[in-house]
Amino acid sequence: MITSEVADRVYRLDHAFVSSYLVEEDGRVLVVDAGLPAMWPLLADALREHRLRPESVAAVVLTHAHFDHLGFAARAQTALGVAVWAHVDDFTIAEHPYQYAHENPRAAYPIRHPRALRILTAMAVAGALRVPGVRGLKPLPPDGTLDLPGSPVVVPTPGHTAGHCALHLPGRDTVLSGDALVTLDPYTGERGPQIVAGAATADSRQALASLDALTATGARTVLPGHGEPWTAGVASAVEEARRRGAH
Repeated sequence: MITSEVADRVYRLDHAFVSSYLVEEDGRVLVVDAGLPAMWPLLADALREHRLRPESVAAVVLTHAHFDHLGFAARAQTALGVAVWAHVDDFTIAEHPYQYAHENPRAAYPIRHPRALRILTAMAVAGALRVPGVRGLKPLPPDGTLDLPGSPVVVPTPGHTAGHCALHLPGRDTVLSGDALVTLDPYTGERGPQIVAGAATADSRQALASLDALTATGARTVLPGHGEPWTAGVASAVEEARRRGAH
């Protein structure tokens, strides 16, 4: 199996410790986050697995524009002719994937957290060091429902990046949290609900404050950008993330 069904007609495509999601409705598909470049052929396999065709892809929505969520966005934009959506505050990162704000120096993390080495190496092999920039993005609205498969509701959750947004699928009791809340931190190797370390987070204090917006969705299932789905309710995930705090 290329994907696993992690919520009602929501399929997880996971590779090199990075997750993208396919939200299917009436034969059309929304791709949430574009992972890493090596995931491009896996997307085609995933579509075939669900008897869908490339033209079934209605759009790509980025929760944020870090390189490990931008991976095949440019390919999708050109090869599939679909719009790639992101918050306008992340447009500059999308154009320049390796120029983004982060609180702490990254170099020390593999030394302090050696369990992260396997994760970061896998990401590099999957193309993390050669992600092309993307221009011509379509701006996400500040809130409201998108006319896309699954009828996702935009949930602004700034902090990890200035424009980070989660997507709530009310009809499916699910929130796609991107990196606003993860269950695996690639920079520390720690598992369980948490915000991402300051090696990649622009403002940890703001990221912790944005967890309120995730709680407000009331979703049972949380689908993060890194790590396993959380099915014990978003409130319990947020509680654990707040307990862990910033790192």
